[in-house]
Amino acid sequence: MSDAWVALEAGKDPVRRLGELRRAYESFASAGRVERTVRPVVAESWRRCARARVAPEGTACVELGDDELGAYRDGHPLSRVMPVVRELMGVYALDGEHLVAVCDAQARLLWVEGHPGARRLAGGMNFVEGARWSESIAGTNAPGTAIAVDRPVQVFAAEHFRRPVHDWTCAAAPVHDPHSGRLLGAVDITGGDRLAHPHSLAFVGAVARAMESHLALLAPRPVGDAIRLTALGRDEALLVADGRTLRLSRRHSEILVVLSRHPEGLSGDELLLELYEDEHISPVTLRAELSRLRGLLGPRLLLSRPYRLAMATESDFCTVRRHLASGAVAAALSVYAGHVLPGSSAPGIARLRRCLVEELRTALIARADPRLLSDWAHSTWGEGDLPVWRALAAALPQWQRPVAEARARALDTEYGA
Repeated sequence: MSDAWVALEAGKDPVRRLGELRRAYESFASAGRVERTVRPVVAESWRRCARARVAPEGTACVELGDDELGAYRDGHPLSRVMPVVRELMGVYALDGEHLVAVCDAQARLLWVEGHPGARRLAGGMNFVEGARWSESIAGTNAPGTAIAVDRPVQVFAAEHFRRPVHDWTCAAAPVHDPHSGRLLGAVDITGGDRLAHPHSLAFVGAVARAMESHLALLAPRPVGDAIRLTALGRDEALLVADGRTLRLSRRHSEILVVLSRHPEGLSGDELLLELYEDEHISPVTLRAELSRLRGLLGPRLLLSRPYRLAMATESDFCTVRRHLASGAVAAALSVYAGHVLPGSSAPGIARLRRCLVEELRTALIARADPRLLSDWAHSTWGEGDLPVWRALAAALPQWQRPVAEARARALDTEYGA
């Protein structure tokens, strides 16, 4: 296929493609073998689902009951742009007998609207408001996979990991805070085979961009002498400064995260130790990187002797720490979008990453709130966190414990091996 994110290219025979996918799915389900006919994005998702031990049968779990759902979604940032979603997608969904869904960053469905018949059918697989459709819970699906890979994705028929969803096609796109870049959730359109067309993926991506644009209008970027750094769950940090939003390279991301942690500044030798595992790296290499970064930011923002940032720096990882310091564990978890620069091996970044994970994990276990523990355990970064799975099993009511206990035993065996 020319576009790996499109499930079915225009003009392709959906019946033939459906047959290919069903055979490939059964091959994976029975032998763990991925056929060449499976798109890479789907193959990788299937493997994640298998590691998370998602059962091919079953349905998504409803985590937010009616008494909790209303208050939660009323306070969610995406509630402010639901009129835009309804205006752009409402008639399309009704006429096409589709559903429109908007989820949060944990892939919990907050709004599910559209054709009444489609809603009744979708209710049979718990595609309902309050249900979590993250990959680690519900398998490969458009909103859950869009959240996992942080880009628009389309899922057709037997590309879904769970068999009860094989009759459906969906396309979803992530929605971000327009200023910080933080993932807020995703918008999805779900229906039958008619959605298996490149247009549906392009359409839902355009709706996501419209949502972000409207959020920017509702909450303009604050003006002031501050730098905003977003580094959680991203290998390439986002920097907001002087009215500009910049996506930094990996090395520049590491430099700014380290400098934001040392407002007093660092000498060249100190910065070398923070950034490079190899102690033989030449200071010339670092000076070249800093020169390129200064050219990107401008001399007003990056100062030298010692190296430091000229303005106060706000960061998402510091926000998490402030929430934890005040005891606001739920607020800290809502900001935590993943590990600090997860692909970085810089010593200073690795230390910060470990400390933040340990602080948040310790607070979650001490709070013993099953919903917060579940949010962490079912995230892409927490799915292998044995202490949290153990704490979740202990915190859940007796009738809900077996799945968490089984996962904890499996991790214990895996790490022991």
